[in-house]
Amino acid sequence: MNEVQLKDLFTRKYLNSNIDLCRDTMEHFVDSIIKVLFPALCNQSSKNIDQLKNNLSNLKIELDTILTCLTDELHNQIDKHAIIRSFFEELLELEKQMNEDANFILEGDPAAKNFNEVVICYPGFYAIAVYRLAHYFHNCELPLFARILTEYAHRKTGIDIHPGAKIKSPFFIDHGTGVVIGESTNIGKRVKIYQGVTLGATSVDKNLANTKRHPTIEDDVIIYSNATILGGKTTIGKNSIIGGNVWIVDSIPPNSKIFYKEH
Repeated sequence: MNEVQLKDLFTRKYLNSNIDLCRDTMEHFVDSIIKVLFPALCNQSSKNIDQLKNNLSNLKIELDTILTCLTDELHNQIDKHAIIRSFFEELLELEKQMNEDANFILEGDPAAKNFNEVVICYPGFYAIAVYRLAHYFHNCELPLFARILTEYAHRKTGIDIHPGAKIKSPFFIDHGTGVVIGESTNIGKRVKIYQGVTLGATSVDKNLANTKRHPTIEDDVIIYSNATILGGKTTIGKNSIIGGNVWIVDSIPPNSKIFYKEH
């Protein structure tokens, strides 16, 4: 690469481009929030309320830094102070949902011995917790921030949840590696899914970006490993059990049991 080519590359890629997106700060922020809510994840938790207040104050500064990066680099018109205020006001509701998720895992998995084991050791819990935070920011019309958070969790756990999905609590992903949950998926309460499950679309046509492309999973459904459920019009009725390795593109009525059979 000669000097002219180098200058051209610098101009095109390094000037006036979105290179300062605070990704490390975003990743540190989401982990720090989860540690504040679940101190079992900390090497050393807050020993008094003043230390906890200080930790939360530092997290507000981090979030301000992140929103400033997004404003400067993406030219978004963001009301930073309103987002920061509303997020920390909503934090206890998000914690409630995460607690429901963790307790649902504890109650539903005979291998889980206590609450802290779920919080510390279960990648499904971590991926869901990050999703719940990311979904909040997705609803604040900060899709890149939200997507960076869920892709961070994807990188750590192998669980790919789009922040635009709507997932009620409690929710349980067991084992989790290879799970994919698409953007317009709707998931009801007390749903349990296993590794390798795909809740996806039947088409990747860009013209369908604003349509519901992914399935709806109603309350109390269990979906076993490597099942594939596709399509925005596909609904899995409540109390159904979906066996492993099945391929579903049509709706299933409530109380169904669907299994793969070799012929």
